[in-house]
Amino acid sequence: MKKALTLALSLSVLFTAAACSSGTNTKAPAASGEPAKAAATVTPAASKDPIKLRVAWWGGQSRHDYTLKVIEMYEKQNPHVKIEPEYATFDDYWKKLAPQASANQLPDVIQMDISYLAQYGGKNQLADLAPYTKNGILDVSSVSPNALSGGEYGGKLVGMNLGVNALSTTLDVNTIKGLGAAVPGKDWTWDDFETLAAKAKEGGKQVGGFAFRHEVFFPYYLRTIDQKMYNADGTALGYSDDKPLIDYFKRYQKWYDSGYILSLDKEAQKKGVAEEDEILLGKAVSGHGWSNQFLAVANLVKDRPLELFPLPGRNGNKGLFMKPSMYFSVTNSSKQKEEAAKFISFFVNDVEANKLIKGDRGVPVSSKVKEALKPILSPNEVKIFDYVAWAEQNSSPMDPPNPIGSIEVEKLLKSTSEQILYKKTTVEEAAAKFRKDANAILEKNKK
Repeated sequence: MKKALTLALSLSVLFTAAACSSGTNTKAPAASGEPAKAAATVTPAASKDPIKLRVAWWGGQSRHDYTLKVIEMYEKQNPHVKIEPEYATFDDYWKKLAPQASANQLPDVIQMDISYLAQYGGKNQLADLAPYTKNGILDVSSVSPNALSGGEYGGKLVGMNLGVNALSTTLDVNTIKGLGAAVPGKDWTWDDFETLAAKAKEGGKQVGGFAFRHEVFFPYYLRTIDQKMYNADGTALGYSDDKPLIDYFKRYQKWYDSGYILSLDKEAQKKGVAEEDEILLGKAVSGHGWSNQFLAVANLVKDRPLELFPLPGRNGNKGLFMKPSMYFSVTNSSKQKEEAAKFISFFVNDVEANKLIKGDRGVPVSSKVKEALKPILSPNEVKIFDYVAWAEQNSSPMDPPNPIGSIEVEKLLKSTSEQILYKKTTVEEAAAKFRKDANAILEKNKK
């Protein structure tokens, strides 16, 4: 992660996406769900008219596997419903969704990220779920108002929050000790981080599981210096001079030139799947991303424990925030909105289903589910739940959802980073051009 503090931003390394990103993704072929076996206990639903739902999500192989099992559970309880799953890695997911949206052929239920909430919600492609919460189809009785409001856009509830997470650092504690470096505390600084990075390099290792996702960590850095990525109405950037971006990228360029982090060429060869994480491969001692992404990598690393820490730097409580890890949204093109809302309610509230999910999509928003899971969590799952509980007490309110045009701005930020790191421009020139071009994109939102 997602991280002077400019470093914070850079920490996006782990962002494997998104989140990202993000969860860490394991590439898997698209598949159709297994045929559901009707449950003997559910007889009334058997007489209902057949319903087909298309449900789409991104994620890694473990997420695909348990989601298919949850779908099968729902089909057993609702024999009249047949669910067609559609899934991919994070980047491929959005590439597939865009043409479906243009053709008005989106699945009934789509997994949604906060970065895209304005893009799809602003184009009226997501249905308002509020009526279903009021009539009880979508049960939110054990969900806090704050968790629910995270899915609002334009006065409508366009996404049901599936879980919360926070930016974090993953540390390979045993390897760090083996290098003769100090294991940091929760109050570690960017100087501590650079000391660790230098020590890691001496031992032939780096400090990043994946490349830094600047669209995640630059906004984090801005928060730590009392700035925002976007202004209140989404018509311009939230900062008015180039110093924040200059400071941020000068720090990041230092890391890059020192060989502390993965090169752009090596990163380009990765798909963002957990099996490619440099920590798992034994080439890095740390990574940065969302807390829910910790599980995929930690479960694969069998020979040494991984631990969750906050991002380094001062004012971390200003930068840190509780983020809806992802949502389920019902699309406006769906002909089965009520059944789609019912499926989402099952996904959020069913305890047996969540014994399979176990917080992979973030710490559950249902207090009932969270309480029921406590006795059965694995050690790595406990680490996530404990870290999120700590983060809740050491964070500030989340910024509003990114405005329309933010995806273009994020692509611009990525290309700006590449221009800087390949030495095709200076940091100062790049920062000025980015601010000018980004504001031109956002200016279109003026009414």
